Amino acid sequence: MTQIDDQAGTPAGAEQAEGLEVRIARQLLDQAKTEGVSLVGPGGLLAGVTKAVLQSALDAEMADHLGYARGERPAFPAGNHRNGSSPKTVLTEVGPIPLEVPRDRNGKFEPQIVPKHARRVEGFSEAIVSLYAKGLTTGEIRAHLGEIYGVEVSRDLVSRVTDSVTEELASWQSRPLDRVYPVLLIDAIFVKIRDGQVANRPVYVALGINCHGQRDVLGMWAGTGGEGAKAWMGILAELRNRGVEDCCIVACDGLKGLPEAIGEIWPKATVQLCVVHLVRASLRYASKKYWGQISKDLREVYTAPTVAAAEQRFAEFEQAWAGRYPAIIRLWRGAWEQFTPFLAFPPEIRKIVYTTNAIVIWRPQPAVCDVHDGSSGSRDLRAGGGYLPPSSTRLPGRFGVRAAGGGARLAV
Repeated sequence: MTQIDDQAGTPAGAEQAEGLEVRIARQLLDQAKTEGVSLVGPGGLLAGVTKAVLQSALDAEMADHLGYARGERPAFPAGNHRNGSSPKTVLTEVGPIPLEVPRDRNGKFEPQIVPKHARRVEGFSEAIVSLYAKGLTTGEIRAHLGEIYGVEVSRDLVSRVTDSVTEELASWQSRPLDRVYPVLLIDAIFVKIRDGQVANRPVYVALGINCHGQRDVLGMWAGTGGEGAKAWMGILAELRNRGVEDCCIVACDGLKGLPEAIGEIWPKATVQLCVVHLVRASLRYASKKYWGQISKDLREVYTAPTVAAAEQRFAEFEQAWAGRYPAIIRLWRGAWEQFTPFLAFPPEIRKIVYTTNAIVIWRPQPAVCDVHDGSSGSRDLRAGGGYLPPSSTRLPGRFGVRAAGGGARLAV
């Protein structure tokens, strides 16, 4: 049973464990100063520590494989024993590490920490993938690894590492999906993509909420040019072919032709227009000095308890603003049928289906959507975390859409 310190309220061994880490770090620093060696980089103290750990792990694996440690005699003749070692250099995040891989007489030893034929340990390939995801070319990655780690790697190695991720991504993008999703959010975010040269391109994202309340990123597709309903038609057809037979509610932006495309794929689906996109589009018709008041008045409409109450509040909005901005009134009247479906649900459900901005905040990285680009600074228009109820999102950790520079913007 773990002993608890009465005064601190923490496990009694936690302070000792922390103290051990601090003492080891202090010893490493003192040794580096005394011997005049670098702490990091090729030949640094961390490289030496990494070598000692990996070598000890290999020796321990061999002892476990044979059943007895180096220098000991087996309890009974085993018919197998140590047979020297083979030199091997592996690439790590602290530089190249020379090792002596132990061998056994029968040739059946299969090390797990540093597998046979492996020239890189876990973490080094992740560094290459991370640099590749940031837009660096294979030549730039090669130069960076040489400068930071003192490691000379070929462009072919970099290509093989990044190709392995591409294969994993292709497998993820073609995986089977659930038959029914109660809620499907679809939207495109514009990000800077390097394809010969850096350019803004749409990345189409479909995020489903399954019957267990979990958010599941169903796929991401890079497009060319601007967002289009024709491209969405092909993506939705792909989702249907991967097993999605029906969606109860599909939330989308006001892209022309998109509701019709959804109806072609899932005829019984209810199309919900993204309220954030609708408000943002409304503000484009208005002078900036009126944004605050218009946003406040529209909030009264989309937070109404019922459809009838929303009609009444919009009639008041129309009376106040129709003379100055008739285009805003026409915009809302034209989208009214697809704006109102979420009003039939309680507030907990409304927060999930009223906007597609959940697509911007599902990633572990900070949101890349610039919601203040010609829109509004009010809280109602922000894609901030906390308004959407927290839930898990299934997506491989290495995948994500990252924007460079000033951030990506949602297509409206």
